[in-house]
Amino acid sequence: MLITSHVIKESGIGFGTSGARGLVTDFSTNACAAFTAAFVDVMKGNFDFTKVALAIDNRPSSPEIAKACAAMLVQYGIEVVYYGVVPTPALAATAMADNMPSIMVTGSHIPFDRNGLKFYRPDGEIDKQDEALILGNKASFEAITALDELRISPVAAEQYIERYTSLFNADVLAGKKVGIYEHSSAGRDLYADIFTKLGASVTALERSDVFVPIDTEAVSDEDALKALNWSKQYQFDFIFSTDGDGDRPLVADENGNWLRGDILGLLCAQLLNIEALAIPVSCNTAVEKSASFKQVTRTKIGSPYVIAEFSELNSKFASVAGFEANGGFLLGSDITINHNRLTALPTRDAVLPAIVLLASAKQVGVSQLVADLPQRFTASDRIKEFETQRSLSIIAEGTKDPKALLSKLGYEDVSVSDVDVTDGLRLTLNNNDVIHLRPSGNAPELRCYAESETEKQARSYVQQVLTKIQLI
Repeated sequence: MLITSHVIKESGIGFGTSGARGLVTDFSTNACAAFTAAFVDVMKGNFDFTKVALAIDNRPSSPEIAKACAAMLVQYGIEVVYYGVVPTPALAATAMADNMPSIMVTGSHIPFDRNGLKFYRPDGEIDKQDEALILGNKASFEAITALDELRISPVAAEQYIERYTSLFNADVLAGKKVGIYEHSSAGRDLYADIFTKLGASVTALERSDVFVPIDTEAVSDEDALKALNWSKQYQFDFIFSTDGDGDRPLVADENGNWLRGDILGLLCAQLLNIEALAIPVSCNTAVEKSASFKQVTRTKIGSPYVIAEFSELNSKFASVAGFEANGGFLLGSDITINHNRLTALPTRDAVLPAIVLLASAKQVGVSQLVADLPQRFTASDRIKEFETQRSLSIIAEGTKDPKALLSKLGYEDVSVSDVDVTDGLRLTLNNNDVIHLRPSGNAPELRCYAESETEKQARSYVQQVLTKIQLI
């Protein structure tokens, strides 16, 4: 017999900002089984269930990982409900509606040589306490020796489409031209159906048989150029895409300019008349400057931290939501849209903010809605294969003496008006610009976020900081 905590520790797989992540080679059959067994054992402490739902993204390694998870569930006498390749929010919404725990096999936007597991309780995404319990769990299980093929249920895909098409009239997007950048997104077989059923004219763009690790928080120059060219070629009103597992949106306006995720989230929250927000510390300060919300709570980066604030906010406000700088929108309470009830979905979702924005851009283009916001611009990028310990050392040095760190980064004449260590090191300069350093929770990467009054200056901060920091 094997012990879950022992196998998990030996695997080298750990929890990041959202889910357990590691190299594909770390996700052995028994490592997947151990995480599954531990998750089920922890869930049984608070919930009664006989079924667990599974779904995957389009990574080449995901089907075998799902089979290993399923084999463990069968060993525990639990029925497996397998939804195949669907977006993470589709899995979560259907599993929650059916009061089932669920597991999503996905590495989101990280490179294809890595993968991950996201876990959901019957009432939503697991929290950091659940993660600790899973890592420390000592359930026993037998080594998995055979993997069976899984039969796909179409229910999650069908219900996800219905969740959003049922909110609006069938012609709400009539006359709109929408491009869908499909690449290898887990939701690529659903999105055209959703937008078409709402009246839009849809053009599919660049479906890929090779996994494409789209990071909605650090859009590549190549993808930026693609959107500009597509917009000119097809005269789109809107371009829609997501990351690998379909929980982070990437949308472009009628000019082919990709929107920053937190700007999309801000617009969506305004248009839905949300009263209170929970957002990570890295989000654009235009949220507060817009004066659109009764309360805005800032958290560490990662959906579990955002979700953890929902309970407190729901005790005070009628409508609650959250979003992240990557664009993922989390609905923390039931709301009414067009006289229809939309149930809470406390996990990142890509479709809701996109539809709400496009449906609202009838008289003016999306670019005008963005232009009406307080003009604060953010930029972000990352250094790949940057040791986490090195990142932590730099941040510790900067926390102790921020002016000295800024000097090393080439900003000798800049003073600091605020130091925020909620997550990483976020320095507000005396001109109200922001430089924020943080090691990724999902991969050995160092991220830099910046905010300024112009997009050019924000990008300049990111470029210079990441260039200089490699010399430290």
